[in-house]
Amino acid sequence: MMNIFRLGIKELWSLWRDPMMLVLIIFTFSVAIYSAASAIPEALNHAAIAIVDEDDSPLSLRIRSAFSPPQFQHPERISLSDIDPGMDTGRYTFVVNIPPGLQADLLAGREASIQLNVDATRMSQAFSGTGYVEQIIQYEVAEFLRGYRAETTLPVSLVVRARFNPALDKGWFGALTELITQITLLSIILTGAALIREREHGTVEHLLVMPVTPGQIMVAKIWSMGLVVLGAAFLSMKFIVQGALQVPIEGSLTLFFAGTAIHLFATTSMGIYLATLARSMPQFGLLIVLTMLPLQMLSGGMTPRESMPSAVADIMLLAPTTHFVELGQAILFRGAGLGIVWPQFLALIIIGSVLFLLSLRRFRQAIVNMA
Repeated sequence: MMNIFRLGIKELWSLWRDPMMLVLIIFTFSVAIYSAASAIPEALNHAAIAIVDEDDSPLSLRIRSAFSPPQFQHPERISLSDIDPGMDTGRYTFVVNIPPGLQADLLAGREASIQLNVDATRMSQAFSGTGYVEQIIQYEVAEFLRGYRAETTLPVSLVVRARFNPALDKGWFGALTELITQITLLSIILTGAALIREREHGTVEHLLVMPVTPGQIMVAKIWSMGLVVLGAAFLSMKFIVQGALQVPIEGSLTLFFAGTAIHLFATTSMGIYLATLARSMPQFGLLIVLTMLPLQMLSGGMTPRESMPSAVADIMLLAPTTHFVELGQAILFRGAGLGIVWPQFLALIIIGSVLFLLSLRRFRQAIVNMA
């Protein structure tokens, strides 16, 4: 245990003397998380909209005044001939064309249509904004007609209760999801880079002549780099997520970081395994790209696992990130306790143990080759 402790202290001093790694840690757990929460790409924010009002009636005026910040810019009234030039130059994302006689047709019980032109090259705003525009227009038309027809009220009303995020603020989920992703990324990078740094600096040979075993060397790297990531994640949670972004946390942070520690046991072992496959830091970087993309995209953080093909969802059960995302979302978003997330804890322990044994075997082989 003393060998493991001293080797871990050596790793911490080596990391402290590596300014680029320190900058990466600070950036990842501060700027990256803040940016992910405050610049969610699918969020509709100040979308450019114009309105062609050929009806010029109280109803059309009501529709025009319904579009306001922060979802939309103040609508600009344009003529019919300005639609194509405005869309071609990218000046407007949405153009609503209100035809003449709209109010008269609706009051007479005749069918009427409103044209919505969308710049689909702006995919994120086009996707979410179209639904916003449709809901706003339907609501304003229904409210207008309610003053003239009593039967417009539907016999069934839909009462929506948004749990865990009443304001539907995507920044809440963006910050926590990015924190979970960065914990995985940094733990793999730091442990793998620590091993490759030993090889590049020639200090592996020094370790081989010391009375330490490969298992002690590996465990020292795991606990030291895992401790760094755990500490950085805790500070990020307190000062960035809860402080700067004001994201409320529903569950126990103690339980979440206990799950984080188990997850780090698995991902740091994975980082060592990848480092034994790579011969240099650039090769290690390429392996991280090939590893992190599926771990990030298919673990359930970006897309719900229910929306994936069943084969992919089943395969990703072997990845530690799948269970870490599940327990993280359950604890942080829904306030779940250990009685709910214990299957994820157990899965992480099993996966981490398997990854540790595989990495230890590979690490021993790599040391024999170095000797």
